[in-house]
Amino acid sequence: MAEIIIVKNAEAAGELAAEAILRLVARKPDAVLGVATGSTPLSTYQALARTVQAENLDLSAVRGFALDEYVGIPVEHPESYRSVITREVVEPLGLTPSLVHVPNGRLDGIQHAGDEYEAAIRAAGGVDLQILGIGRTGHIGFNEPGSSLASLTRTKTLTEQTRIDNARFFDSIDDVPTHCITQGLGTILRAEHLVLLAFGEAKADAVAAAVEGAVTSSQPGSVIQLHAHATVIVDEAAASKLAFADYYRQSWETRFDWEVI
Repeated sequence: MAEIIIVKNAEAAGELAAEAILRLVARKPDAVLGVATGSTPLSTYQALARTVQAENLDLSAVRGFALDEYVGIPVEHPESYRSVITREVVEPLGLTPSLVHVPNGRLDGIQHAGDEYEAAIRAAGGVDLQILGIGRTGHIGFNEPGSSLASLTRTKTLTEQTRIDNARFFDSIDDVPTHCITQGLGTILRAEHLVLLAFGEAKADAVAAAVEGAVTSSQPGSVIQLHAHATVIVDEAAASKLAFADYYRQSWETRFDWEVI
């Protein structure tokens, strides 16, 4: 099963995730990170940026692949995931822009964009550590309920709930795209290490279904149960529906000194 770590708040979770990333980069300077967007991973990126700046670390050789992108939105739009990742990840961490890839969401050539992205990930040697959030529908990436557990990068139609959740980033829900291109669940499972973060009571049902429920396409996040090295870091509110929360706390508190995420 996944390792479940329950922490006080998003800031504590971000520190743990950042430590895992920095350990990876220390032993592999050109590590491949899978980067997510949205509010959930911000505490991780902020913790990374603080350490990079305080210790004058050089992450310029680190490579990256975004989980997803909206279809039909210009790359220069402030809410395109290319823009978001540039603003929240590449610039604060001093990454090399040309080494950080985002799926091509342009309508021109969209039918081939998934295969091209899969080829680029394979050519890079695969993702070493994939950061994940989880939506209230249970989606990871933009793999909405019903997504094949073996799916690869492809276009998807966004659920109305996902569009409502993402409307806060736009002027209105009418401006939220209806389609996306996303790494598939099968693509995500190929990463060496999955780090899933979730905060707040609104995510509690999705977290419980992902880590303690049945593995099913109706709850796409449950696919992490099939991964050999998955770490789930949640705050108390997101952990509130977990049946075995006390055991997860005990396991983390009594871990060996050499055990890190």
